[in-house]
Amino acid sequence: MLAAQFMALLDVFIVNVAVPTIGSDLHASGAGLQLVVAGYSVAYAVLLITGARLGDRLGHRRVWLTGLAVFTVASLACGLAQGTGELIAFRVVQGAGSAVMIPQVLSLIQRHFAGEGRARALGAYSAVLATGAAAGQVLGGVLVSADLFGTGWRPVFLVNVPVGVVLLAVGSRVLPRDDTRALERTRGLDLPGLVLLGAAVSLLTVPLVLGQEEGWPLWSWLSLAGAAVLFGLFCAYESRLARRGGAPLIAPRVLRHPGMGLAVFRITAVMAVNGGFLFVLTLHIQGGLGYSALRAGLTFAPTAVVFGLVGLTWRSWPARWQRALVPAGFALAGAGVAGVGWALRDGGDGGLWLYAAFTGVGMGLALSFSPTLTGALATVRAEDAADAGGLLATVTQLGQLIGVAGFGALFLDRLESLGAPGAYTSADGLLACTYALAATAALGAVAGLVRGRR
Repeated sequence: MLAAQFMALLDVFIVNVAVPTIGSDLHASGAGLQLVVAGYSVAYAVLLITGARLGDRLGHRRVWLTGLAVFTVASLACGLAQGTGELIAFRVVQGAGSAVMIPQVLSLIQRHFAGEGRARALGAYSAVLATGAAAGQVLGGVLVSADLFGTGWRPVFLVNVPVGVVLLAVGSRVLPRDDTRALERTRGLDLPGLVLLGAAVSLLTVPLVLGQEEGWPLWSWLSLAGAAVLFGLFCAYESRLARRGGAPLIAPRVLRHPGMGLAVFRITAVMAVNGGFLFVLTLHIQGGLGYSALRAGLTFAPTAVVFGLVGLTWRSWPARWQRALVPAGFALAGAGVAGVGWALRDGGDGGLWLYAAFTGVGMGLALSFSPTLTGALATVRAEDAADAGGLLATVTQLGQLIGVAGFGALFLDRLESLGAPGAYTSADGLLACTYALAATAALGAVAGLVRGRR
């Protein structure tokens, strides 16, 4: 399950370093390339909660296998696409397959693990969830630079096909069978809630993804305002449905679960820092410093490795440290991202200081994210697993999008105000962004301290 999740998460970011090659090969416009990247993210964010509910309705094993099959076939189609329109369409299908598959992982963990075993499984889940972003950048750079058999960018999609086929074969044999008697008693789909939430998330994500490139036109602001209105209508409808004894899309008791609200805020903050940091650093090292796809991808390796190691081992650290891990993690992440900006401030390669800062970023993000997710889900009831998993998975994706849109806009606006492009002006824009990222991390640290006194 985690291998399939890692593969799906890679595809959120693996395309980033392949975009220049895709553009030259398919003669794609800037807007077309943006939709190649955005199509996956938008479909993924919009359908996550729907995917979680489908698992409750049809069976987590069945839906996981179906989502993996859709993702694998769509990956093949992306790798064989002959035009920009085809690639955009298949990326949307790929994102839909991920959205159906990924929520089942949390639900299966919640239903088939308990106690310390569940905590360890959630630790592995959170490590995989957040290392996928940096690992996607690394793998994308390696595959594009390798130019296997003269195929250029296509291996970034085709690599999923053999992995997906193997996982389908293994998953069909080892995953526990769905309890059909339990499925017969499951809740309905709450179609009005699905429509309201899907529309709200769509109106939020589309301008976040496309607004900067289009210069934040009027439609983007109207879309964001419409998203706020629809989120309000969704909350009102869900509350009224629960009072009438119906089956709301997200059970109110999940939102009232101790610490869930703070967990949502902290996950949004850490994923915004993660997404914004990766995006603006990619813009700087490829655009400002002129790094190749391979060197740009490998730049992120220290962050990914440290994140994975810390995410898998933090539970074995001394018990007296556990309460301080989240605020300390946010503080370390803030210091790390500011250190990256400082190390690169003169337009150079940063030297050894850069890798020390990358280590701080990886460790800080892991300590901010993994204990938060584990704490939020470890005590959720099995029957609420789909709701809680879908909610937090959606928040994770939206946090990434908010980080990319917000900090990406800050970086690009700073470059425009500085005038002539170059390594030094790009470094100046990066420095401004890393200070803003550090401030966001500081807000997360405050939230961590609040939780620590509960």
